[in-house]
Amino acid sequence: MTAGPDLEAAVAAYVAFYESLTPNSLDRLAELCAPDVRFRDPFNDVIGLPAYRAILARMFVDVREPRFRVRDRALSGRVAYLRWDFTFSSRRGGAPWSIEGMTEVHFDESGRVAAHLDHWDSGAQFYARLPVLGRLIGLVRKRLAVRLD
Repeated sequence: MTAGPDLEAAVAAYVAFYESLTPNSLDRLAELCAPDVRFRDPFNDVIGLPAYRAILARMFVDVREPRFRVRDRALSGRVAYLRWDFTFSSRRGGAPWSIEGMTEVHFDESGRVAAHLDHWDSGAQFYARLPVLGRLIGLVRKRLAVRLD
């Protein structure tokens, strides 16, 4: 009987990749992920290394100083759960943004990332901060909120 991949080491390597992510480090995805990796977040749902890499590359065009910090992690079988903060600045200036989220990272039999599935509240943490949409979302929230009078 042969031992399987060291998934704790695979999780640590993937976390280190994300926490030190730069445009120059994007080629490391091929070392860490399966060729048919699935990446899903509130804006994208793609399959394959080229598409996943393109999404990360686009992030460096769209925002300034993007930074991920993994605050906690858990491993269950071949699935890791990562709790993270993502901070960045808008290209237009203004206050820095901070988004909190969770990622499910599914590993294949060889210890490579087979799926990266992000979970975060895009309504409250992104759309609500946009000028026009933010006002509309604020009105809807106020209307739907439970009143404790």
